[in-house]
Amino acid sequence: MEKRFKVWVYKEGEPPLFHRGPQKNIYSSEGQFIDEMESPDQKFAAPHPDEAHAFFIPVSITNIVHYVYDPSHRDFGRERIQDLVEDYIKVVANKYPYWNRSGGADHFYVACHDWGPFATQANPKLFKNLIRVLCNANVSEGFIPTRDVTFPEVKVPPVNLNPPDFNRSKSTLAFFAGGAHGYIREVLLHHWKGKDSDMQVHEYLPKHVSYFEMMSRAKFCLCPSGYEVASPRLVESMHMGCVPVVISDAYPLPLGDVLDWTKFSVQLPVEKIPEMKKILEAIPMEEYLRKQREVWKVKKHFVLHRPSQPFDVFRMVIHSVWLRRLNVRLMQL
Repeated sequence: MEKRFKVWVYKEGEPPLFHRGPQKNIYSSEGQFIDEMESPDQKFAAPHPDEAHAFFIPVSITNIVHYVYDPSHRDFGRERIQDLVEDYIKVVANKYPYWNRSGGADHFYVACHDWGPFATQANPKLFKNLIRVLCNANVSEGFIPTRDVTFPEVKVPPVNLNPPDFNRSKSTLAFFAGGAHGYIREVLLHHWKGKDSDMQVHEYLPKHVSYFEMMSRAKFCLCPSGYEVASPRLVESMHMGCVPVVISDAYPLPLGDVLDWTKFSVQLPVEKIPEMKKILEAIPMEEYLRKQREVWKVKKHFVLHRPSQPFDVFRMVIHSVWLRRLNVRLMQL
């Protein structure tokens, strides 16, 4: 793949809705990917669309929400996102032969905003083959693991590209801090908030307490879904040497094509939240240490580099797109 796979980035569209995305904070994986894909020295860039194996649609759903919607009027309809993306596809489909010859099966876009999946829902016939690279990879909302790609959510800090690396001695069993966003977190907070010193579960930390310091001192980092399935805690926990505990429904884990998450995480059904301490304490120390070693090994696949480097998160996502592209047979032009 590294030597052969080429991607054409469509030039149509104007910033900031196209060709530009957020570079920092919660949805920044989206913007970082768009920017990397369009960098002048991008090794996967096809010099001409006829030489491309796949086609990238450089839309930023996050920027559409930011620039087009008016939250002061509780403007939450999805129609404008859907219309903008559908109009863009019609432009490139009328201008070039590539969409029509594959029915969009060799095309992809990336989105980390919660509304990313909704961009294609208004016209399922048009988008039935399109590869969607989504942070909000919710099977119950139409995510198809054999066609779509789960994008790891990286919350890019104000300085640097990745969370800090801490390697502290582990003095607590488990840690979580976050708002009661969604029913899974509500259940977690109900059962464990302030209930047990070994289970450091907080809704909000005091201002003088370091989130990453607390995370780095836990053996297990709890990563429950919020309003949507994805959580940047999966990646943050890896930087802390903390074994992630995934608490989610209908969430195909990132890079699951090539990574075995059972080796470096604990996957806990929501209904087992009341029994969580007993489950974590029952994991033998040898197994825990093995998982922790695997966390340090796989962390490189969830790290952002600019420019990208072999095996980092950008290359791994491109690899996932390439795997899906292999299944596409093109019609003769």
